[in-house]
Amino acid sequence: MTELLLRLFTKGREDLSDPAVRAAVGKKAGAVGVICNLLLTALKLAAGLLAGSVAVVADGVNNLTDAGSSVMTLLGFSLARRPADQDHPYGHARYEYLSTLAVAAVILLVGAGLVRTSVLRILRPEPVEVTWITGAALAVSIGVKAWMAGFYKKAGLRIGSGTLRASAMDSRNDALATTAVLAGCAAGRLFGVRLDGWLGLGVAAFILWSGARLFREAVSPLLGKKADQGLVDRIRALVLAHDQVLGAHELLVHDYGPGQCYASIHVEMSVTDALGAHEVIDGIEREALEKLNVHLVIHYDPVTEAR
Repeated sequence: MTELLLRLFTKGREDLSDPAVRAAVGKKAGAVGVICNLLLTALKLAAGLLAGSVAVVADGVNNLTDAGSSVMTLLGFSLARRPADQDHPYGHARYEYLSTLAVAAVILLVGAGLVRTSVLRILRPEPVEVTWITGAALAVSIGVKAWMAGFYKKAGLRIGSGTLRASAMDSRNDALATTAVLAGCAAGRLFGVRLDGWLGLGVAAFILWSGARLFREAVSPLLGKKADQGLVDRIRALVLAHDQVLGAHELLVHDYGPGQCYASIHVEMSVTDALGAHEVIDGIEREALEKLNVHLVIHYDPVTEAR
């Protein structure tokens, strides 16, 4: 089903580095998240109210928060597609990084809230009643969230999106949190022990750890993270593959968001054929954009071939 959805999202277009294709996948993935989370919210609120379970109702409210995260994802991809303007000559692709930050912030808030709830439950244990309605609602939620985690992860890897990978992490955390709620309910009903607070605290710790890691990953490119060494090597290899290029140095790579990579490099070429050198340089710049999706600017350093 995941592969079918991704094919529908891309409409058979294979160039997933195309900003238009990335935006289409991202926005539609966000819409899937909004729909799934709203349905889960309605299911859990109904089941929780019928069973009189505060834990299930709280889990439903958490899904409502997740729907908000999916809206952030959708908006992030939409805003990232805005064209360059006078104030932003390199486009608005960094909105996707800001969207990732927003999702990371939501994960941290959910983790902090779960810590508070779990500690209160440990200090003041309460009996947890579980019915087949409650159990079924939680089991369905776990299955849906596990599928969403896989869907977001695959879509994120397909288009190289940190925002969708963040959504995958968020969905995985929700599946774990709901599993803890279900395990606590089952333990109370079968063995008369109240483990839901301790289970919730363990899940909360994992959620906070994953949220902090995601936050660091999202902030890093905004602060000017060092360029990926693999990309640096590919740019250098592409430039040096031309016989007319005698040497290259001072390669600088700038990240203005997914699909908006700009680079500059100095190349050493023969001083005897300046016009020919500029033709070669123009060809290399076009090749870099076509093959690496990098907007490369080359500075010509004329040298004697005997150098």
